[in-house]
Amino acid sequence: MSIKNEYLAGLMERVKQRNPNEPEFHQAVYEVLESLDTVADRHPEYIEKGVFETIVEPERIIKFRVPWVDDNGKVQVNRGYRIQFNSAIGPYKGGLRFHPSVYEGIIKFLGFEQIFKNSLTGLPIGGAKGGSDFDPKGKSDMEVMRFCQSFMTELYRHIGADTDVPAGDIGVGGREIGYLFGQYKRIMNVNNGVLTGKGINYGGSLVRTEATGYGLCYYTEAMLNDHGSSFRGKTVAISGSGNVAIYACEKATQLGAKVITMSDSNGYIIDKRGIDLDLIKQLKEVERKRIKEYTDYHPEAEYYEGCSGVWTVKCDIALPCATQNELDEESAKTLIENGVIAVCEGANMPTTPGAITLFQDNGVLFGPAKATNAGGVATSALEMCQNSSRHPWDFENVDKELKSIMENIYIKSCEAAKEYGVEGNLVAGANIAGFIKVADAMLAQGIV
Repeated sequence: MSIKNEYLAGLMERVKQRNPNEPEFHQAVYEVLESLDTVADRHPEYIEKGVFETIVEPERIIKFRVPWVDDNGKVQVNRGYRIQFNSAIGPYKGGLRFHPSVYEGIIKFLGFEQIFKNSLTGLPIGGAKGGSDFDPKGKSDMEVMRFCQSFMTELYRHIGADTDVPAGDIGVGGREIGYLFGQYKRIMNVNNGVLTGKGINYGGSLVRTEATGYGLCYYTEAMLNDHGSSFRGKTVAISGSGNVAIYACEKATQLGAKVITMSDSNGYIIDKRGIDLDLIKQLKEVERKRIKEYTDYHPEAEYYEGCSGVWTVKCDIALPCATQNELDEESAKTLIENGVIAVCEGANMPTTPGAITLFQDNGVLFGPAKATNAGGVATSALEMCQNSSRHPWDFENVDKELKSIMENIYIKSCEAAKEYGVEGNLVAGANIAGFIKVADAMLAQGIV
């Protein structure tokens, strides 16, 4: 596949020139522009009014130092970022990632993806992302607290309940959100919904913890149902063992599937009897141990070094939930040879472009991340609604709303793909549906 529209192809080259050494951002922009060939042909006003040019450029990039003191009394300094990419349809919304791999290009790619993901939810939220190269792993609670307080001491001036509402991402869970929120409240003397993913007892939403994993499965089930199938009786391979992977495992199991793999950055486990999710939760969420410890409790399970090997395991459905570009062409070939029928992305951009093409060319149902993992941000937006009304919703109501949102995302993606001549291509359908809503809002608001 390539960008056929001459204008969009030229824009892609300009993006590369203006953003050198940012391959993740280039990949994200290319995937979207490649899907918009027919949109550009049918809507010349988007070119004439500079919508394409504007949407690939962040509205604001905030970069700052984050000094903090470790438990030995030594000053450490990390870098912090917040990229507010597009606010055409609502306040900026997107997570914070704390991980050593974080740099401006990663945040830019994630923020760009967030524009369209948020648009697809149907909720009034714009796209943003932020984070730091700080690594919470191996740090004490006090070190994490001091880092978060320093981070928020700069970030607070750029966010607000009606301006920019961050959430969690890799390395930012309930502990980190609590410390960040406490510092914001202390500085600003207000108690509002400026962060989502908060604890239930101080403004959080039920289902938020489960939302991305549950939403991934709701989308996948809608896709399978549309093709005369379902999770019931299927074998599922999941990568990762963080929040998304854990709750994708939980919901897939509830829907009748048997999940047989999970992984972390060191390796993966295979449990052909079905993953013991209670044990995974204890190891990863409570004790913060490595996935290989699983076999200490289930010696019949198998552990292998090297996380990419998880895709050599025969399965019906694959749910990559670890990190970007984890599923490459070789892994895709193996999955196809082993009879996989569906692949849906739980992580952000976990499948390489070549692997996506292989799945599509071989008739494998493929759900792209900006559609399939939108459940987290959708439920974050529902948390914002609850914070604004000062009225919490029960688990069943939030879960019902989440399921409806994910099913509607699948339907909108299918309809957009069909309308623009790429029926069945859910990658293109999601990009088109997400883009057009934002583009029309940008046109209505003039040059902003």
